[in-house]
Amino acid sequence: MVDIAVTVNGATRRGSVEARKTLADFLRDDLDLTGTHVGCEHGVCGACTVIVDGRAVRSCLMLAVQATGSDVTTIEGLAPDGELSPLQQAMWDSHSFQCGFCTPGFVMQATAFLTAHPEADEQQVREALSGNICRCTGYQSIIDGVLLAARRSREG
Repeated sequence: MVDIAVTVNGATRRGSVEARKTLADFLRDDLDLTGTHVGCEHGVCGACTVIVDGRAVRSCLMLAVQATGSDVTTIEGLAPDGELSPLQQAMWDSHSFQCGFCTPGFVMQATAFLTAHPEADEQQVREALSGNICRCTGYQSIIDGVLLAARRSREG
């Protein structure tokens, strides 16, 4: 067992984990943050995406011990007081999702991307989200939601 300390959604969280435990499993099982979904467990689908030190990361591919000392944001951290983030609201307004399984991964990926690229155009958004899989929407409504959030942010 390895002792770890990670800042998750602004709070320092400690745990004792097996060296092989993934960050996704630590978040879900140890911290009860079940908004991070686990899909393929191979880093392909993007459902488990979280933000680690400002970067979008597939938490199924990162070990919890690798996150020691890092700042991790999960989907729960985007709306700590129950009020949707501007991106979440724009995606809601655009009817971006259907079943919702992929939603946390897309939102976290888009959050990290828009933070780094607030002036992004449609092609850049499509490329940034191309590593996330949705089996319901056909993607256009997801892209529309991200672009709406970017436009609202620019307009103030």
